[in-house]
Amino acid sequence: MSIHKSLKIAAGMARMRNVFTRFERLQKLQDTGRWGEGDAVYGLPKVRATVVKAGKKKKKKGPEKEEGK
Repeated sequence: MSIHKSLKIAAGMARMRNVFTRFERLQKLQDTGRWGEGDAVYGLPKVRATVVKAGKKKKKKGPEKEEGK
């Protein structure tokens, strides 16, 4: 049986996940130097998922106008 098209989410997994796969955890640990080739892949330490906060958009500066003229 398949899922009705009205129940499917268009974006899929567009939101931030808080759990990594083992491969993603190994990549993060390698970047920080906490895991190396040949180390065990079981019993890995936890890796914090960083949440990116949306900031305010900066206004674009247009051509500067001379006020003296």
